[in-house]
Amino acid sequence: MTPGVQPGPLVDGFGRLHDNLRISVTDRCNIRCFYCMPETGAPFVPHREILRYEEIEQVARVAARLGVRKLRLTGGEPLVRRDLPELVQKLAVIPGIEDLGLTTNGVLLERLARPLAEAGLKRLNVHLDTLDRARFEHITRRDELHGVLAGIDAAQAAGLPVKINSVAVKGLVEPDIVPLARFGRERGIEIRYIEFMPLDAQGLWLRDKVLKASDILAMLAEGIGPLDPLPVSDPRAPALEYRFRDGVGAVGFIASVTRPFCLNCNRIRLTADGHLRYCLFAHEEMDVKGVLRDESLDAEAREEALAERIRANVRAKWIGHEINSTQFVPPPRPMYAIGG
Repeated sequence: MTPGVQPGPLVDGFGRLHDNLRISVTDRCNIRCFYCMPETGAPFVPHREILRYEEIEQVARVAARLGVRKLRLTGGEPLVRRDLPELVQKLAVIPGIEDLGLTTNGVLLERLARPLAEAGLKRLNVHLDTLDRARFEHITRRDELHGVLAGIDAAQAAGLPVKINSVAVKGLVEPDIVPLARFGRERGIEIRYIEFMPLDAQGLWLRDKVLKASDILAMLAEGIGPLDPLPVSDPRAPALEYRFRDGVGAVGFIASVTRPFCLNCNRIRLTADGHLRYCLFAHEEMDVKGVLRDESLDAEAREEALAERIRANVRAKWIGHEINSTQFVPPPRPMYAIGG
């Protein structure tokens, strides 16, 4: 361990321990989901402002010394970043890191699943809202469903555990709830239904567009069969999990709107352009790119400065996003620019 960096734990002012770092590697994406990005004219960060792999590795190494044990790569769409398996290989061998995952839309996954697995990736979450080709194109503004399904097959063939993330927008995806669960039951994949959150780029979110987890659960029970809640293995995990009573398959719910999990949150985030965020909905960020690119610092001073930025970001964390309060204000950056 570098002498100047004192080990964690990373505990905020409300006693929450942080051991999970989500790393966005790009704000670019190869689809245009309406609840995340505008169809055209999305502003992107210049390439020179995006963190290099070596810089991401430096932040992750310091975070691991402070007690971070889980890393997840996000975007934008992380698979559009060139040579991503090289970054995975760098992160997978960091002492202290026990889990390394990735969230993807799956469009490019077919050719990258095996290289990612061989580089040390442990698990995948694939974003998929529907199995209907026309509705997929309506949501994403791209005709890429075939590629996503091929990517899921390739990931499972490469031995990567897969979960599917599905955003639940009321008045749109009701026909997809049961078919997705059946798809998961057939392939041994947990479907995670995510309540529609106010993180879109065009201000389209309305509370009455949120398809509630309780309503989805009722649809599944009627369409497939009864479900039973699974014991909570980690109280800090965001998903409520259920198993079908017949023993075939499980589903999860990330009910950020109707059942916020802020009081158990263990996550911090690194944006693609080098800023730390203590919450997906945060209004403030803490720059680390300036530290990484400060040529006046030697290696030890740089690591200590990074460590202090990480500690300070966790110390500044609020109690929660107040999404169900009249005080709630959506973050100034959309989801693709923050990191999923």
